[in-house]
Amino acid sequence: MRNIFNRLPVLFKTGFHDFSAFPEFHATRQWFRRYPWLHPFTSLSIFLLLFLFMLSCSGSYTPKPRGYYRIDFPVKNYQMFDTTFPYAFSFPVYASVTPDRSKLAEPYWININYPQFHATLHISYKPVHGNLASLLEDARTLVNKHIPKASAITQREYADPSRNVFGLIYDIRGADAASAIQFYLTDSTRHFVRGALYFNMVPNNDSLAPVIDFLRVDLEHMIHTFTWK
Repeated sequence: MRNIFNRLPVLFKTGFHDFSAFPEFHATRQWFRRYPWLHPFTSLSIFLLLFLFMLSCSGSYTPKPRGYYRIDFPVKNYQMFDTTFPYAFSFPVYASVTPDRSKLAEPYWININYPQFHATLHISYKPVHGNLASLLEDARTLVNKHIPKASAITQREYADPSRNVFGLIYDIRGADAASAIQFYLTDSTRHFVRGALYFNMVPNNDSLAPVIDFLRVDLEHMIHTFTWK
């Protein structure tokens, strides 16, 4: 044992690279060269790596909340829709008005298109000839069709006696609801208008919430500028 300690300084001077002074270690060195993973330092490193891996897997994982694409909104500016139609209103300059070409369309039915948001506000017009109760019931029925997908439906009354415009605004909540906002306006004697906002995509009102809030302001502005002719 004393002989081995006497030869250790030689091993330190060679940086543990020259084992010629320790012939008894030669067989062991040959074994480690052939099977390097059996070396004590290698085994210790593998053990530490496995231990750290086990520690990293033991912590709780908290998923990140789902993110959505950023939406850039245009500056709000409005223009008048004032033609030979029996009604007029103000609508955004970033929207366009086109006639309703569907098979069920009737005179004075239009679509207000928001191409940037893939949204359309469908406007239908009905003359009132003693059938106001039926028109109100139809509007309520069309809103109630969204109940299976809606988490809540709230309604707000609107009245402007100076312009003879009265109605209800429906806010339809729910991620899978096809229409987020609907409303009707009437003068109770001659005119009845119904509006419904739809998106031309699979409903996901959680991600569309900023757009719905943005368009809600436009719809409110349209209603507040609505007049009969």
